[in-house]
Amino acid sequence: MFLLNRACGILLPVPSLPGGFGAGDLGKPAHDFVDFLSRSGQTIWQVLPLTVTDGALGNSPYSSPSAFAGTPLCISPDDLVTRGLLLRDELSGHPAFPEDRIDYGPARAFREEILRIAFSRFSPGEEYGAFLREQEHWLEDYVLFTALKGIYKGTPWNGWPEKIRGRDETALREAAGDLRGELDYLRFVQYIFFSQMKSLRAKCREAGVELIGDLPIYVNYDSADVWSRQSFFCLGGDLLPTEVAGVPPDYFSETGQLWGNPLYNWDTLKKNGFSWWIRRLRHSLSLFDTVRIDHFRGLLAYWAIPFGDKTAERGTWRPVPSADFFNAVRKELPSPPFLAENLGVITPDVTEAMESMGFPGMAVALFAFGGGMRDNPHIPHNYRRELTAYTGTHDNNTIEGWYSEDASEDERRTFRKYTGRSADGESAADAVIRLVLSSVAERAVVPLQDYLGLGSEGRMNTPSVPSGNWEWKARQEHLSGELSGRMANLAAIYGRK
Repeated sequence: MFLLNRACGILLPVPSLPGGFGAGDLGKPAHDFVDFLSRSGQTIWQVLPLTVTDGALGNSPYSSPSAFAGTPLCISPDDLVTRGLLLRDELSGHPAFPEDRIDYGPARAFREEILRIAFSRFSPGEEYGAFLREQEHWLEDYVLFTALKGIYKGTPWNGWPEKIRGRDETALREAAGDLRGELDYLRFVQYIFFSQMKSLRAKCREAGVELIGDLPIYVNYDSADVWSRQSFFCLGGDLLPTEVAGVPPDYFSETGQLWGNPLYNWDTLKKNGFSWWIRRLRHSLSLFDTVRIDHFRGLLAYWAIPFGDKTAERGTWRPVPSADFFNAVRKELPSPPFLAENLGVITPDVTEAMESMGFPGMAVALFAFGGGMRDNPHIPHNYRRELTAYTGTHDNNTIEGWYSEDASEDERRTFRKYTGRSADGESAADAVIRLVLSSVAERAVVPLQDYLGLGSEGRMNTPSVPSGNWEWKARQEHLSGELSGRMANLAAIYGRK
């Protein structure tokens, strides 16, 4: 883990990088962005999960068919040319991708086309063999699951033939034999992804940029993980979930949030030494310097909603054997560099676990102006040094979008009083950026859209809205010399450079 004093950086998902072929990728777009950060006095790059996404699930990186696999969408086509697996001319036939929006369908189709060409020219070597051995604990289940999804035309795994969904060893062995070529291709895709990720992490370390990843707490029901580890999840005799995940009603939602993910069978996980979770955590730490754990409070207690309910209102809190879990994590991963997402209603046991494990939390300045400022943990004068402070997150509007469209008149008035901003003075985004950078929090992270002063057109995700999310993409001109100089100047003013 990087030893930070005062540092600052940018939140920007890899697919949202400028350039690339329909989506930003782990090659030149990512390496160029690291150089931009370095020139701009930034030493942190925080990304969203690099998981496989699905158009049927809104392309959310938090809804994936695998807790381990990397997304082919972020594989660099240029790197395939460098490896001698593609000709430069073979990249010229791509469709006209929009510059400022990720068009997932065509971007996926183009990657699929060129990756199959590259695979036809690939000769496995020692590095490839080592990758297969190291990742076998998840890779073999994932590639077979993905190939079977293709054979069964996208049908969820509980609708597959009985012996396949029940994982009869003979049936699985026969299926793997029949699908040998497709399994080899899918292994190759993951090898390329993780090779490119390794190169990017080396680039970040060379530039002194801390790479912060993101770990979704839950997995999809229709995933390789649930299919291959059915006893680790709360499933009934019909193999459907008995209860699903979400959060209870609160200030933001009268009916709560119904996420629908299957819940973990913590008793079985405990008997297994929490090995699946520990492998997952170790896997994430192999990719990133620090890992943000989404919905951290779900590792202390979780909101269990009856399967089939349309809202989260009838859920109940269920405990997690958290002391045993964190002891197991501490034993296997001493001093792990995790960042706890501790937003929402946080009870004392969550805070105690964070302090015991040494996991810093988050503060989001966008949440600071809704009243009760004296005790509000998100108001900058209440920040603690160990926090990571944000102007906003991927689930919020941009600062300008919030101020002009979402904030009540009372919130605007409080905001102006706190920042000393007149109605037609400094932009709202600039004011909040300065609040966060000037705070005592050791880390300060700003979504790129806030530095650009974008309104709601720059919003990444609107929770509970099923479509139109995760599509924002930076243009090359956004990463200008003027912006770089402004960011470097602010980093220097506030002692973060």
